[in-house]
Amino acid sequence: MTTPLNKVLYTARTHAVGGREGSGRSDDGRIDVKLSSPGGPGNGTNPEQLFGVGYSACFMGAMKAVAPKLAMTVPAETAIDTEVDLGPTANGYGIAVRMKITLPGVERAKAEQLVAEAHKVCPYSNATRNNIAVDISVA
Repeated sequence: MTTPLNKVLYTARTHAVGGREGSGRSDDGRIDVKLSSPGGPGNGTNPEQLFGVGYSACFMGAMKAVAPKLAMTVPAETAIDTEVDLGPTANGYGIAVRMKITLPGVERAKAEQLVAEAHKVCPYSNATRNNIAVDISVA
């Protein structure tokens, strides 16, 4: 089921050439990267690494957005370690994600509540929900 946007707040525009051995850039010049296959030769990044960084950053933003509703603040030292797996599926290839979230000084039950609420609103979580395996845990 497709979830339509009520309003477009931002549109990212990128351009990629050459696939996994190519390059990609954003229209505003903030991203300009060489790409290379995971585990292969080359000094570029790969789509799985970019996805991991994007999902982590987006999830951190979601935690900061929902924290006030829970009478919480997200500690400045909060970190998200993300692993993105790539592998074959019945229909081609797919990815799976594991995120470990460290919230220093936050009681475990409150940290888990914050993570659960952020997972409900994070755009990456909503895009991947019921599509790929996503395991999010509190360290």
